[in-house]
This record gives sequence, structure tokens and C-alpha cells, in this order.
Amino acid sequence: MLEPRENCDFCPRLADFRVANQSAYPHFYNAPVPAFGNLAAKLLIVGLAPGLQGANATGRPFTGDYAGDVLYAALLKTGFAQGGYESPRGLQISGTYKDGLALVDCRITNAVRCVPPENKPEPKEIKQCNGFLKQEIASMQNLKVILSLGLISHNAVLKALGLKASSYKFEHGAVHRIDANAAKDLKFPRQAQDDSLLLLNSYHCSRYNINTGRLTQAMFEAVVQQARALA
Repeated sequence: MLEPRENCDFCPRLADFRVANQSAYPHFYNAPVPAFGNLAAKLLIVGLAPGLQGANATGRPFTGDYAGDVLYAALLKTGFAQGGYESPRGLQISGTYKDGLALVDCRITNAVRCVPPENKPEPKEIKQCNGFLKQEIASMQNLKVILSLGLISHNAVLKALGLKASSYKFEHGAVHRIDANAAKDLKFPRQAQDDSLLLLNSYHCSRYNINTGRLTQAMFEAVVQQARALA
């Protein structure tokens, strides 16, 4: 199963938080947020989890918050997206938000599909949701590059691939080559049998990282451009 059910109860804390948000923000999407983009894409971008006022409100990953402004600007600049990204902040959303933006050879998902309290999923919730990420990766027949945004995303990808995090150190801009034979219990797409899957790291494009200078728009665009070259 690629996506959780709308009323998924795998993680009781997240399910309770979702119910509370349905009462507090009845005009929000308030459900597990599905991936955005085609399964035939060569690039998969993996974030952490939906933001309360972002993807949880709009039903589309990285849409409606500051991180989305940074991410989609970079994707448009590097050709991984076309059309126009319009942030819906402040709008009353009904159903999944649409603005005419389309991804090009790119798909975006999250390690955790439901919004967590204070944007902090617990380890057991990341583990519980990992099966969806594993199925997603296995279903992408043309996948060449996975771009992980942040350490938690990086570790979630490695877990989905059945690999030890200690063997692949997270570092901004690092590229990890993963042999198809090294991944345990994951049937790689046929196209990936002859090539290594590449895992590319970036700091998460959050407002906090940008404001503190840990990450700049230029740094992030350089990593996305790197993904373009690798894919």
C-alpha cells in the first residue's frame, strides 16, 4: 500500500492530533498527506512530515509554508517543476490545493505522512510509517536519485532500503552510492539493477535553518542542481 488510509490509526498520537485539528481547523485537509508527482520520476525528494499550517492544511507536500517557498523556487529554477507556485497561506482551503504547478521527473513525499505535534514525530511513528516509504521507493521504476531533506529523512530512507545508518553518514551535499545488492528485503526496480541508487543529502529547507544561516537559498539550489546532474 503506497498511501495510508484517510483515517489511518497506525500511530494513536498522530491520529488523536488529527482529530483535534479537524475540530480546530475544519477547512484544512487534516489527513495523511499523499505524495506529489509521478511514480515514473527519476528523483524522489523525501521530507520529514507535513506542517500544521502547510501540507496538513493544503493536502500537498511542502505547500503553504516557508519550506515550500524555498523548495518549489529551487525546483522551478532547475527544471524539476513547471507552471507557477502560489503559496495559499491565509486562504480557506477545501480539499487538496491546486495552483497549476506540475513536477517534472520529480516526486515529493515525507518520511511521516501525518502532521505531528510541534513538528516532531516520535521514533516509533517514523518506524510505523516507514513501510509506505519502502513501497514507494520500490514502485518507482525509473528512480535514480533520492534527495533526503534532513537527518531524520536520511535515516528513514536508509531504513526503507534495509541499510544501517552508521554506514552512510548524513552530510549536506553528500552523495551516497547504494548498490542494489546491498539493500536488504527491497526488490529494486529493473532499471536500477545495472546502476547504483544515489542518496543525496541536504539540510531541511525550513525557516529555522534559513534564518540561522545553516542553509541558504543558494546552498539549497546548488543541491537541487546537483540532483539534476545526477538524475
